[in-house]
Amino acid sequence: MIKVDIEEERKQILKRYRKLLRLAKPLLKPGDAKLIKKAFNVASEAHKEMRRKSGEPYIYHPLEVALICVEEIGLGTTSIIAALLHDVVEDTDMELEDIEREFGVKVAQIIDGLTKIAGVFDYGSSQQAENFRKMLLTLSDDVRVILIKLADRLNNMRTLDSMPRHKQLKIGSETKYLYAPLAHRLGLYSIKSELEDLYLKFMDKEDYDFISKKISDTRVSRNKFIKTFIAPIEKELKEQGFNFVIKGRPKSVYSIYNKMKKQNIPFEEVFDLFAIRIIIDTDYENEKAACWQVYSIVTDFYRPNPNRLRDWISTPRANGYESLHTTAMSQTGQWVEVQIRTQRMDDIAERGYAAHWKYKEKENAPEKAAGSLDEWITQVRTLLENNDGSAIEFMDDFRGNLFHDEVFVFTPKGDLKVLPFDATALDFAFEIHTEVGAKCIGAKVNQKLVSLGHKLKNGDQVEILTSNKQKPSEDWLKSVVTSRAKAKIKDALKEEKKGYMLDGKEIVQRKLKQMKLDFTSETVEQLRAFFETKTTTEFYYKVGKGIIDATAIKSFKDFKQQKKSKKGPKLNFTDEKSFTKEIKNLKGPEHDQLLIGEDMDVVDYVLAKCCNPIPGDAVFGFVTVNEGIKIHRTACPNALELMSNHGNRVIKARWTSQQQIAFLAGLKIIGTDRVGLISDLTKVISNELKVNMRSITVDSDRGIFEGSIKLYVDSTNHLEKLIDNLSKVSGVLKVSRFD
Repeated sequence: MIKVDIEEERKQILKRYRKLLRLAKPLLKPGDAKLIKKAFNVASEAHKEMRRKSGEPYIYHPLEVALICVEEIGLGTTSIIAALLHDVVEDTDMELEDIEREFGVKVAQIIDGLTKIAGVFDYGSSQQAENFRKMLLTLSDDVRVILIKLADRLNNMRTLDSMPRHKQLKIGSETKYLYAPLAHRLGLYSIKSELEDLYLKFMDKEDYDFISKKISDTRVSRNKFIKTFIAPIEKELKEQGFNFVIKGRPKSVYSIYNKMKKQNIPFEEVFDLFAIRIIIDTDYENEKAACWQVYSIVTDFYRPNPNRLRDWISTPRANGYESLHTTAMSQTGQWVEVQIRTQRMDDIAERGYAAHWKYKEKENAPEKAAGSLDEWITQVRTLLENNDGSAIEFMDDFRGNLFHDEVFVFTPKGDLKVLPFDATALDFAFEIHTEVGAKCIGAKVNQKLVSLGHKLKNGDQVEILTSNKQKPSEDWLKSVVTSRAKAKIKDALKEEKKGYMLDGKEIVQRKLKQMKLDFTSETVEQLRAFFETKTTTEFYYKVGKGIIDATAIKSFKDFKQQKKSKKGPKLNFTDEKSFTKEIKNLKGPEHDQLLIGEDMDVVDYVLAKCCNPIPGDAVFGFVTVNEGIKIHRTACPNALELMSNHGNRVIKARWTSQQQIAFLAGLKIIGTDRVGLISDLTKVISNELKVNMRSITVDSDRGIFEGSIKLYVDSTNHLEKLIDNLSKVSGVLKVSRFD
């Protein structure tokens, strides 16, 4: 047992509390410090017997969350109090009424938004999605709920080392799936970058460590390079009387990793590995002219890439981000990203929505930056008010609202509209007005007729064509990306859909009764999974409309009976908790994970076809509704969504050393074509390493050879050896694994 130094812990708690007060001091009004002290005392008392998984006193967590709120987001007294008390209602006997009585309605509302929903959920529903929807509902009242939640999530990610593996996977995926895009959308770039880096650290430690080491190894030469690069710019800026600072920083680990994966290139080939930021101090009225003047100075010394100029000063991004970006060629032949912005723009870029409030309160404050964010929050409110589907459906719609890129398009009169990347003419129609969208039959883009699904590009001028005879159809949902358009189309279809859904539900009840099966949420969820529909409402609708034939429901019963007869005395469970309990009962208290290759006799599991895991891959088990456990790679394209929506079904799994089975893997080979190349490749595969091939496809065009081979291997080590040997074949340029 770890010996606890109570005195040392008390000193640490006070040290953190004093740091919080010191940082908050500039934001406090008279009497605020007293309220913060009261909140700290209440939280300390409420959590005094509690410890985190790491063994530290629990009070460290609310103190750290409050510190992030002040130091990294710039929030004030109400948020500090709410952050200190955010877990009190959930984890102790204290009620919301007590909080309201002691600290007022505002703090109680925020804490209510941060408190998870208690109680029993329908089988197959997602508690994670329900809690997220509940938290977002408070957007209508107070955006600070989301900002404190992001601070809470950042502290959880920073301390994720002490959590068990399946919890790391669940929390990490949820962070990448929802919280990092949300931080981006609210303009909190540094928090977004750190959340993504921490996600990578726990999901793919090998790549994270490799890139971190590369960044660290190149630090000295990078600093020297940056110094040389900025010297002439600095000299000129001083001569022209600018008040400025220049910062140089490498790109985040995750953004480098992303580029390497997307473009399939090594670290050394990543374009613009680092960025220079020039921050100038100037009046709001002179901002635009001053930034362009600095741009002119940069381009006097270095040649810019004309395709990489981004002007987010004239048209800020939808989350309020303003900056001028260019990529310039240095004297040594390296591309460097140069960001030019003012002190106000930098503050907003670092602290996002919280900084908007500060500037809104000032005289002559720019409305445009905060305006687009307020519009987005209004959109989310509309989405929440109109959403009566499942929480997972809502999550999908909401994520669609967190687009990173935008397109800027114009109405016939020249008004600017900002839409998400990939938005269509139909999205634009709904952006103008619901009625215009509902009656849209086509559009003219730059005077040319286009269809409803035509994707818009930056600078397009769009005119919508309407007809009173037109009405929305189901297919329209495939032609839109904005949640506003989706919500309005769904609204129009709802009445018609409702009838089909009720009919479908009735048919299902009747069929189950005939087959002597109980109509329960568990059975309906199994039917939904069996017919591969996303939600139960979609399943009912398809039955009601006849897309799923009512007689086909009988095949579900046959499937269940076949499974029963195959099953024998295997374990029965529905989530991670019940699996852990069952496996411990059967194999002893130290067993809490699935051993692939050993537990086949007691657990139904299959290897997922979407990612074909092989021994050596980092994997997790996922409890499905109808097919036992599926083993996925943590890098599986579906992993993020599964773990974010159904973290309670993620179980720990690992390979056993006695695996002697061959696993299917895919290799992509690129090279210069020559006579005998295929023969040399197959010799390496079949003769040297005795590997069985399932298929080989080859395409040769203008001297470039591209082939994909599916073959059977024992493990990742076996696969790596094969890749290494194939890379040595004359003419082969690149060998990579594909799913």
